Amino acid sequence: MLEADQATDAANQPKTASDSLAAVFKNPAIWAFGLVYFCIQSGVYAINFWLPSIIKNLGFSDNLVIGWLSAIPYLLAAVFMLLVGRSADLRKERRWHLVVPMLMGAVGLLIAVNFAAHPAIAILGLTIATMGALTGLPMFWPVPTALLSAGAAAGGLALINSMGQMAGFLSPYIVGWVKDNTGSTDAALYLLAAVIVAGSLLALRMTRTLNR
Repeated sequence: MLEADQATDAANQPKTASDSLAAVFKNPAIWAFGLVYFCIQSGVYAINFWLPSIIKNLGFSDNLVIGWLSAIPYLLAAVFMLLVGRSADLRKERRWHLVVPMLMGAVGLLIAVNFAAHPAIAILGLTIATMGALTGLPMFWPVPTALLSAGAAAGGLALINSMGQMAGFLSPYIVGWVKDNTGSTDAALYLLAAVIVAGSLLALRMTRTLNR
């Protein structure tokens, strides 16, 4: 009896760290989710880092005015996050509550670029972009948590988060590099919009079997 119990305990022990890591790195779903999270974070970090500069380039020179205008997108994003999160919970739906905010982020950046001569419309675009990008963050994490098995999620979520955090360096750097070389952030915002759209398409593919 004792030997049988010991055998059962040994069979139920979790995998070793090396086995778990090997499984994580071989799981294509984890890499795909990492890319989606990288795309989301690319928009978030670029907005967080460059929003005041972009607003300044619209023709505002007073730092106090720039500060207040920079606060508007974040205030509305905070409200929007609560509303979208509540909607996702009530409807038990995750897929479109993630993809739609991501697309909002891309559309908002495009509005800001194409209406730079109209500050009010450009700020509206930046607000939409901020609302979408920031809302994509909390809407993302329930998706891999729901789709990945417990074993894959254990180390997979850490890898996904690490991939996303790489955008913390790359995204602001690219925007700054483009601005230094062209004198404008327009090309960088186009690029970021394309990255977010690509991430939203990948998210649609990865979540096509998601039922909650």
